[in-house]
Amino acid sequence: MTQHDQSTAATPSGQPLGIKHQPSPTAARIDELKTQHNRPAFIGYLPFGFPDTATSVDAVRTLVENGCDIVEIGLPYSDPVMDGPVIQRASQIAIENGERIANVFQAVEAVAAAGGVPLIMSYWNLIFHYGVDAFARDFANAGGAGLITPDLIPDEAGEWIEVSDRYGLDRVFMVSPDSTDKRLGIVSRNARGFVYAASRMGVTGERDAIDVGPQTLVRRTREAGADHVCVGIGVSNAEQAQLVGSYADGVIVGSALVHTLLDGNGNAKADRGAALADLAKTTASIAEGVRTARQ
Repeated sequence: MTQHDQSTAATPSGQPLGIKHQPSPTAARIDELKTQHNRPAFIGYLPFGFPDTATSVDAVRTLVENGCDIVEIGLPYSDPVMDGPVIQRASQIAIENGERIANVFQAVEAVAAAGGVPLIMSYWNLIFHYGVDAFARDFANAGGAGLITPDLIPDEAGEWIEVSDRYGLDRVFMVSPDSTDKRLGIVSRNARGFVYAASRMGVTGERDAIDVGPQTLVRRTREAGADHVCVGIGVSNAEQAQLVGSYADGVIVGSALVHTLLDGNGNAKADRGAALADLAKTTASIAEGVRTARQ
């Protein structure tokens, strides 16, 4: 099916399809882990196309094989608003390689085939230019679960809310420590899957310690009506993952995983096999922290 084939978005009479009534795949996985294993979800992030298309597909598969329950596949963007230096560098490498959005569905299929829940994290401009309905259709056909949209707020997400309902896709909106109670309520009412709680203001990146701010934000977001709240930005190792997992529904790790694929000069490691082995080791270590978070 091509990007411009809109046949799946309408009935034979030409009317738009209605809401697809199915449970949230992301929430279902989080609930399964809680009820069956008494633990939070481990959510790993990697940008697609870094260090190259084939390796990035292997990398997201590696995440699932070493303990990630949900995988955020990032769409590289030239003007990010919340990515720190590690993710910016990886994304720039992907862009320099000429990576195209249409190829990302390979990674989505790889995550789904490995047993993980595939999400895409993207700045909205990329989705808008691809075509919101076309992207949702192609993403759903590849086995995708939903989108994380860091620069799209519910107030401006009318088209995405409509289209995501049509295809049964999750929509993950973000909150931060300075979000008002009113804002937390708006996000909680419109999110599907989980609410992404940023542990601090600023960009992504590894940290030496996690303070009490995220725990307060999780509590406030739940009080505002969110069923599932996952914490990201700054979680860098097993100990931090264990701490965050003791109170959050999911632990999100990005820069610490991306870092394993970069060398000391900020370039992609030349030995792809060794890089994937490093990624597997780091992923497994953090996964152990997540698994033991509530013991």
